[in-house]
Amino acid sequence: MDMFLSAVTTANNVVNDIVWGWPALILLAFVGVLMTCLTKFFQISHIGHWFKSTIGAIFSNRDITRHTKDKSISQFQSLCTALAATVGTGNIAGVASAIAVGGPGAVFWMWVIAFFGMMTNYSENVLGILFRRKNIDGEWSGGAMYYLRDGLGGKKNCKAIGSILAVLFCCFCLLASFGIGNMTQINTIATNMEGSFNIPRIVTGLVLMVIAGLVVVGGIKRIAAVTEKLVPFMVVLYILGTIVICAIHFDQLGAVCVSIFKSAFGMRAAAGGVVGSGVALAIKQGAKRGVFSNEAGLGSSVMVHSSSNVKEPVRQGMWGIFEVFADTIVVCTLTAFSVLTSGLIDLDTGKVVVEGDTGTLVGQAFGTVFGSVGSGFITVALLLFAFSTVLGWSHYGTKAWEYLFGTKSTMIYRVIFVVAIVGGATMGENLAWDLSDTFNGLMMIPNLIGVLVLSPLVFKCTKNYVDRHMHNKDIKPMLSMMDDIQEMQEAALAAEGDE
Repeated sequence: MDMFLSAVTTANNVVNDIVWGWPALILLAFVGVLMTCLTKFFQISHIGHWFKSTIGAIFSNRDITRHTKDKSISQFQSLCTALAATVGTGNIAGVASAIAVGGPGAVFWMWVIAFFGMMTNYSENVLGILFRRKNIDGEWSGGAMYYLRDGLGGKKNCKAIGSILAVLFCCFCLLASFGIGNMTQINTIATNMEGSFNIPRIVTGLVLMVIAGLVVVGGIKRIAAVTEKLVPFMVVLYILGTIVICAIHFDQLGAVCVSIFKSAFGMRAAAGGVVGSGVALAIKQGAKRGVFSNEAGLGSSVMVHSSSNVKEPVRQGMWGIFEVFADTIVVCTLTAFSVLTSGLIDLDTGKVVVEGDTGTLVGQAFGTVFGSVGSGFITVALLLFAFSTVLGWSHYGTKAWEYLFGTKSTMIYRVIFVVAIVGGATMGENLAWDLSDTFNGLMMIPNLIGVLVLSPLVFKCTKNYVDRHMHNKDIKPMLSMMDDIQEMQEAALAAEGDE
């Protein structure tokens, strides 16, 4: 077994160096910058509108949260399921790991990736709604595979490449669903349950397998019904805890901000390394952990956003902006400041000054304020965060499986996914994280190619929405690339009086 794991680790390191090399990072940044420019900095220029249309609408528009009678889910449920998949160990252990390896400067680059990632995620979701369709069960199916096949594949002489990239995306998504969406999450839970409560890993794995099975087998409607209750509770509770820590250590906030910016630009080398290598490490760690956390660029959350009952592609795109904002700008930032203000990291060198692995840094930060209760709180928080991620990613993997093997066979995937939870509980922690990074990178590349090629379509759809809703122009709405769905959604909008 040790020889097998050693071989897997070696092979993974080779692939990881390729998919997370500078070309891939440049592509990730370029797509985000391009979509930001094409949409005229939509995340800033229309910040009031997308806040009002997302989190604000929850309190003013009952249609946002109303449960549907068909196989679709509400916009709020789609957000909660997407956040369930993104707000996971990356927001706690992942942020701590990024700081420990890349120094405080990794936080700055995480912000940069998130800022431009907002528009990458927006673009993915706009394309997801434009190219989605109903499967034989009457459920919406959308995702990068569809806009790769029908969008990119619809370009002159690109049919074959579009189809190939769609299949590759689904294959990588299936692998990622067992990595970022299963092994890493369950492994973190099992490690913390063993460390905090002496519960054997295998026991944790078996219990979670049973609970996940009860939810996952029920499909997206049952998953959404659970996540819409679990996600708001766990996120709000965690945010309150981090705010208390930052408030208690308020006098350290200034020094932390200085350290983040100095470390980001090499004025202080991470972990005592050479300045140039310190900056490179900070950028890579910030990018990798940022993408691991908010998934902007992976094309993953598109699959649940496409299940929404929304009619306007841009409206679902705005939920994508809010998703990245909430996940990285809010939750990851508060995690980082909790660790950095608690004295666990030397702000001059970026070195960890306490004992224990990086996964326990956030628990130790909570312990500085809440004592032994703090570590227990983080263990429970990790349990909720990570388990909700498993639920969300089970849907992503299901949709990838559906594309490759058909709707009727999806139960096979769900059973395999649930059984694999036990394996995740007993796998080595470092290997689980490394495999997840690799699967993320493999999934990201075909998706970003699709978004890049179809960027003019996102621009056109965004302009159509802005002209109609902000400039009051009487023009035909752009709702779908499928004629029958376009007509159906137009009729639905007219009936609602939205036009």
